[in-house]
Amino acid sequence: MNPLHPLKTWHRNAANAAKLYGAIVAQARLPVFYQDLAVPDTLEGRFLVLSLHLFAVLHRLKAEGGAAVGLAQDLIDRFSEDMETVLREIGVGDLAIPKKVRRLASASAGLLQAYGEALGEGEEALTAAIAKAFPVQGAAPEAATRRLAHYLTLMVRALEAQSLAALSTGEVRFPEMTPSDKLGDDLA
Repeated sequence: MNPLHPLKTWHRNAANAAKLYGAIVAQARLPVFYQDLAVPDTLEGRFLVLSLHLFAVLHRLKAEGGAAVGLAQDLIDRFSEDMETVLREIGVGDLAIPKKVRRLASASAGLLQAYGEALGEGEEALTAAIAKAFPVQGAAPEAATRRLAHYLTLMVRALEAQSLAALSTGEVRFPEMTPSDKLGDDLA
């Protein structure tokens, strides 16, 4: 019996969570969200798109119950580490980082909870939840939030079809988003 076996398992889970988080970040950075959906390409806009993808994956993991708790926690921990890194990169001082990370964690938890509650109520409720978090107000965000709500619905459905085994190894397939997508046409 290898006394380091539990550590190997932990390391593999952390590596798989990092791979899964990397896939979430890569999807959230696609230019289509910022160019065609009019999400501002700012820290706040990127946070919004990242939170939608993170929510969809965590929602899928939550459906698995206890079998996915460790992966979900590792994913949340990876997200927190990433937020700390971003804060350091934008010049937040070391003494202020813990306070700002707690504030971001609280905001993230609130967003994820709002998306979860709205998901059960349909795309109109999702649109409203996303609109509250959208970094810009006015007429343009209305179309963008509708398309984002529709995309989030598609993403949740796509993730429901993916196995926990695949997600546990860091593999995830998001619905394809291309500039030619006519998501808004599907809403009518």
